[in-house]
Amino acid sequence: MSDENDAEIKEAFEKFDVKGEGRISVSSLGDALAACGARVPGFKVRDICESYKDGFISFDDFIKVLSQVKAKTTFKDNIKPIEARKKVNITGGSAKSSDWVTHSYAEDEKLAFVDWINFRLNKDKGLAKRLPISEEGDHLFEALKDGVLMNKLVNDSVTDTVDERALNMPDANGKLSIFKMRENQTLALNSCVAIGCNVVNIGAEDLINGTRHLCLGLLWQIIRIGLMAKITLKDCPGLRALLDEFESLEQLLAMSPEEILCRWVNYQLNKIGCKRVVKNFTSDIKDSEVYANLLVAVCPADQGPIGLEPLNHQDLTQRAELVLQNADVIGVRSFVRAKDIVSGNQKLNLAFVANLFNTYPAMDDAGDFEIIEETREEKTFRNWMNSLGTTPRVKYIYEDLKDGLALIHLFDKIENGSVNWKKVNTPPFKALGGSMKKLENCNFAIELGQQFNFVLVGVGGKDIHDGSKLTLALIWQMMRHYTLKMLTHDGKIMKDNEIIKWCNEKLQAAGKSSSLSSFKDSSIANSTPIIDLIDAIQPGYINYELVTKASNDEEKFLNARYAITMARKIGARIFALPEDITEVNAKMVMTVFACLMSVGFMRDQK
Repeated sequence: MSDENDAEIKEAFEKFDVKGEGRISVSSLGDALAACGARVPGFKVRDICESYKDGFISFDDFIKVLSQVKAKTTFKDNIKPIEARKKVNITGGSAKSSDWVTHSYAEDEKLAFVDWINFRLNKDKGLAKRLPISEEGDHLFEALKDGVLMNKLVNDSVTDTVDERALNMPDANGKLSIFKMRENQTLALNSCVAIGCNVVNIGAEDLINGTRHLCLGLLWQIIRIGLMAKITLKDCPGLRALLDEFESLEQLLAMSPEEILCRWVNYQLNKIGCKRVVKNFTSDIKDSEVYANLLVAVCPADQGPIGLEPLNHQDLTQRAELVLQNADVIGVRSFVRAKDIVSGNQKLNLAFVANLFNTYPAMDDAGDFEIIEETREEKTFRNWMNSLGTTPRVKYIYEDLKDGLALIHLFDKIENGSVNWKKVNTPPFKALGGSMKKLENCNFAIELGQQFNFVLVGVGGKDIHDGSKLTLALIWQMMRHYTLKMLTHDGKIMKDNEIIKWCNEKLQAAGKSSSLSSFKDSSIANSTPIIDLIDAIQPGYINYELVTKASNDEEKFLNARYAITMARKIGARIFALPEDITEVNAKMVMTVFACLMSVGFMRDQK
């Protein structure tokens, strides 16, 4: 190497040699190589690190590793001038599908997601041949192509969403037909919708073709939902301590995960006497002072000690790197690299803090109090609303709908052009008179419901504004209208008895012995009518060897999960949960049969 290159490499190395000892931690090797223009996949970095049992690499050894890496033709295309590494690789533009999610492509985010997938799914035997995913090039998008990985990731975020027995798996040679891939991706997309992802303008072909910004946008939604799922009072009662004196538990439930995490960070900082206050995960964390103190605050006594030595370094990149080495000590170095902290990457820093919270919440005992837990019905309605891209995004139904705006937006989603926006009051709502403006919105939402011929006896705008459970009556009828709208015939929406008649005729024509008398039919509890209807719509689709005799609750659950998964796989957008079927929840059961009828109609027309 030339003297000029040697000096540049030495300068890059010293940024990670934060203690000036002529060596760097093995956890910094990947970033140090990247700083010298050699991007090496994480799994290969880990292979190299295994040779250094003491956990450190000297400068001389680093030079040898760098030379070997650059000498390998497999890395030739990834060797770039040192200046080039400062640029964030953003290609393909961005496509905004809602206020909550913007689909974009950034190299830093791709690398973070690859590391997370490799970490979370590394023990999955079904993925043994494709993990770890290389960070190089388009390996991530190639790994996502057949839909198996995407479905596995959905299950990692929300357990039991997908019955993995229904997945089309590659043969011994790793081959899978494009038709089978499309089925897997259809299942993945419908499962994403069921957990509250907004997949507008994303199709199975986009995922098969590896459309970068759409793949990363969807991955972020799935990962985010999984990370935020446990930031609840049920999973961490100690969150009650984050409330101010005059705030209620309902207000905590209505806070976004970002708001809760900001309060959690400030609570932890205050415990150790740090005066910093965090309002965001961009500019407020760039100097690493917050993270350095936060790690000290949450570090378990048996895993430390972790100190504030990183703050002795003025170079922000060096400081961030040392902070991340502290994070590595307690196993929470995920999502961010030093440059992501210094640049204030909001998405990755939010993920880093959420993972830290999930691993070490470090909250004191909140004492005895009644935990307000979201019911299954409320969760289903919330996911349905969010999947349509409702603005603002709904976190807790009763609090988030009090100003009526989300409901009004939802009416416009289910029936485009139905809202006269001149009658809608929009934020900011002033302290004086603001409550009346919100109530006017709620009254307008009821008025819209009446225009749709909803039955709203005893339900008024004040009930919505006050956070009454009567709000669910309106949401259910909105969901029902949206579902049945797919079955409009000659301008008329199908009625329940017409759906039941069609299902029975379809079952009979296919030679099935099952039938249903109503959506409360007890035979639905074993899922047989649903499974048989799917097989009638697409003959030979069901693997009846996987269908149990439903002789106990566990077997009934397995059948229900399989039925829902197979319904989504043939294109039905199902929001019902297995328990809705086993308990024969007539309302949600109706949506299952209505969605299957819609799929049947479309196939018959073809």
